[in-house]
Amino acid sequence: MSVLRVGNASGFYGDRFDALREMLTGGELDVLTGDYLAELTMLILGRDRMKDPAAGYARTFLRQLEESLGLAHERGVRIVTNAGGLNPAGLADAVRQLAERLGIPVRVAHVEGDDLGPRYPGSLTAHAYLGGFGIAACLREGADVVVTGRVTDAALVTGPAVARFGWEATQYDRLAGAVVAGHVLECGAQATGGNYAFFAEGGARRGGGHGAGRDLRRPGFPLAEIHEDGSCVITKHPGTGGFVDVGTVTAQLLYETAGARYAGPDVTARLDTVRLAQDGPDRVRIQGVRGEAPPPTLKVGRTRLGGFRNEVVFVLTGLDIEAKADLVREQMADALAESRPAEVRWELSRTDRPDADTEETASALLRLVVRDPEQAAVGRALSGAAIELALAGYPGFHVLAPPGKGSPYGVFEAAYVPQEDVEHVAVLHDGRRVPVPPPAAARVLEPAAEPDLPEPPPPGPVRRAPLGLVAGARSGDKGSDANVGVWARTDAAWRWLAHELTVERFRQLLPETRPLTVTRHALPRLRALNFVVEGLLGDGVAAQHRFDPQAKALGEWLRSRCLDIPEALL
Repeated sequence: MSVLRVGNASGFYGDRFDALREMLTGGELDVLTGDYLAELTMLILGRDRMKDPAAGYARTFLRQLEESLGLAHERGVRIVTNAGGLNPAGLADAVRQLAERLGIPVRVAHVEGDDLGPRYPGSLTAHAYLGGFGIAACLREGADVVVTGRVTDAALVTGPAVARFGWEATQYDRLAGAVVAGHVLECGAQATGGNYAFFAEGGARRGGGHGAGRDLRRPGFPLAEIHEDGSCVITKHPGTGGFVDVGTVTAQLLYETAGARYAGPDVTARLDTVRLAQDGPDRVRIQGVRGEAPPPTLKVGRTRLGGFRNEVVFVLTGLDIEAKADLVREQMADALAESRPAEVRWELSRTDRPDADTEETASALLRLVVRDPEQAAVGRALSGAAIELALAGYPGFHVLAPPGKGSPYGVFEAAYVPQEDVEHVAVLHDGRRVPVPPPAAARVLEPAAEPDLPEPPPPGPVRRAPLGLVAGARSGDKGSDANVGVWARTDAAWRWLAHELTVERFRQLLPETRPLTVTRHALPRLRALNFVVEGLLGDGVAAQHRFDPQAKALGEWLRSRCLDIPEALL
């Protein structure tokens, strides 16, 4: 059976620079992908474009390609990336110029049509999430490098799979299998042990467990061996760090998803049909994935400048922490009343310990965050008023940074447009423009029926202990919402988790979520629960609404909370 080997060399703009070369030299590949775009990245690229209209793409990719384009050409590896950002045509031209300078005969194509900025006045960026069929058209016509703007992360994998196997747009199960493979690959080393809840087990920091590859100091990047029927095996190059097992793949499947239906522009993949099995060391087989017609609309990610933000962090040391915090708030009241910022937020983080043996561990942090549409309301007049308290405030006064003038912050918003209203175009290496038609059929997205849960475990002795002793978690952001995927590694633990970790228990364990809407989705085949917390992140990561603006550690906070766990599981 024909196998397509697709690797990943980037999970975000700023990922490991050497990964592109490592993946090209580490083993066999047919296609190497790189994901450079996230909600925050689009805002960053939008600000770049304001300064230089020719900018708007990930310049890091060009520097990586300068040392690796020859390798890719020698090995016959095609490169597919969304590093084009807001300017895929500009990046494609830059790659051609690079190839000409290096003397490498490379055919470069790009995909466009995602930019909907003119439809959304006042937006810094507005881009539809396109699917993989434009990428497929470029590859079928012989492109060696395909550059896109805003496509779904999984499209970087579905496109090559469609090109290789000739799948039709209605072969939903096969497309869904490729979407799942793409979702596992998209965040790079998160599938090979990075950000993994059980990283410390089996000598993970020293090597061991799965051999030397268990060493997590430098995890390798993942690859998928995709078969014509849509099934795949997730693995990594031999001898690279990290490890691939059912747990690492489960964690990534739950990352930034919600319920059983995982919608995309080409297909809606049913995550409740995914079956995982260990297929040998550092190999996990994914099969059984079912798909449905995609939704009739495309998601549009919009960013805009929301105003200006400033922050002062006061360090409170030793005794009377609460009284010191009260004094700061009272002393800053006049300055805040005069500046009148639209939003004022005080947060006291009790990082201090009693009778501490270092000054840092004897200190708490009081954070003042202000936001306003006008920079003057949050500027130096306000932060300077904080510094003026240096000799007139609480004992031991100091702050973490000098006064600032305030910086702009961004807002992310989602919108939706009919698929047929977006002109998805593959621009081939010879300049021909090939329109990509919208899906022939569509299905309105609706929640899947609640699945049957296993019988709860019989009563028995329990012990107060952290949830993380029996469950893993991974969390992330989608605009203003956060998701926390929680999974069990045994059937016995799943029987308990499915009944114990209700929405009510989740809210009890994470008090910040109590006033918000929390939805629970059960995925029994993965022995997993996925919680979506609406509005936890305010206006999104760029707005810096909370201490952990992307909810990256929300799952680890949940795992650290204690509850009554059956002793049989501990």
